[in-house]
Amino acid sequence: MPVTVTRTTITTTTSSSSGLGSSTIVGSPRALTQPLGLLRLLQLISTCVAFSLVASVGAWTGAMGNWSMFTWCFCFAVTLIILIVELAGLQARFPLSWRNFPITYACYAALFCLSASIIYPTTYVQFLSHGRSRDHAIAATAFSCIACVAYATEVAWTRARPGEITGYMATVPGLLKVLETFVACVIFAFISNPNLYQHQPALEWCVAVYSICFILAAVAILLNLGDCTNVLPIAFPTFLSGLALISVLFYATALVLWPLYQFDQKYGGHPRRSMDPGCGDRHTYYVCPWDRRLAVAILTAINLLAYVADLVHSARLVFVRV
Repeated sequence: MPVTVTRTTITTTTSSSSGLGSSTIVGSPRALTQPLGLLRLLQLISTCVAFSLVASVGAWTGAMGNWSMFTWCFCFAVTLIILIVELAGLQARFPLSWRNFPITYACYAALFCLSASIIYPTTYVQFLSHGRSRDHAIAATAFSCIACVAYATEVAWTRARPGEITGYMATVPGLLKVLETFVACVIFAFISNPNLYQHQPALEWCVAVYSICFILAAVAILLNLGDCTNVLPIAFPTFLSGLALISVLFYATALVLWPLYQFDQKYGGHPRRSMDPGCGDRHTYYVCPWDRRLAVAILTAINLLAYVADLVHSARLVFVRV
């Protein structure tokens, strides 16, 4: 469903989005000379250089290295697809809503590259001995940071402004949905070991909260990308408000229960890292159980804040059918 932004509104519209007020030239190589086109070229080059540097020396190992390599390859591939679609003027034939897809992808790509720019040097590069592999890995990290800034800049340029008519994903609640699902995915990565939560029903409830809220937010994103918000049995604005409210309440319980049962000795938790038997040694490419528990607690708080902001901003959206 489309949106305009008065306070913030939603509707179908347009293709102006260099974010600088100039109209985008589609179906022509001149599209690459526009600010947004040049920015996407920077994204394409920086992600290509990042994975090429790492691949040339085989400087990735383990889950964290694989994640970083996947991030750069994935972002390169999708950015290339976006450039081809715009150069060929194929937006109308693209299977997803072009109002919503580019900014949704840019927001995810910014978060992906940010995570790779943090994870890769902290869990991999610092353990490499000095030499060609380490130099390539450091350079790849630098280009990953450049890509992150480039994708974040695209989001800033193309997001909805007050009074503007745009797709839902360009609004603050739409972008927050991307953040919420991304943070949830990171939480799932940290709780991939069932031993972290299976011993307590309260912790299993927390995992259920992360899963339910992730599914609801993902459904909202997919409905907008597929331009099929009208398939819901209730009005889409009502669905969004209910989703945000339920998620706030659920995450509030998780924010209390997860730290309580993970770090309070009364409930079998470990208040200090040194008390966790799995964190005695420093392992390369390995995040110990206590660190995982702490990361999940922090990410739960971050997602709760995101859902609160989502709830507040969703009340300001004005939906318009065109």
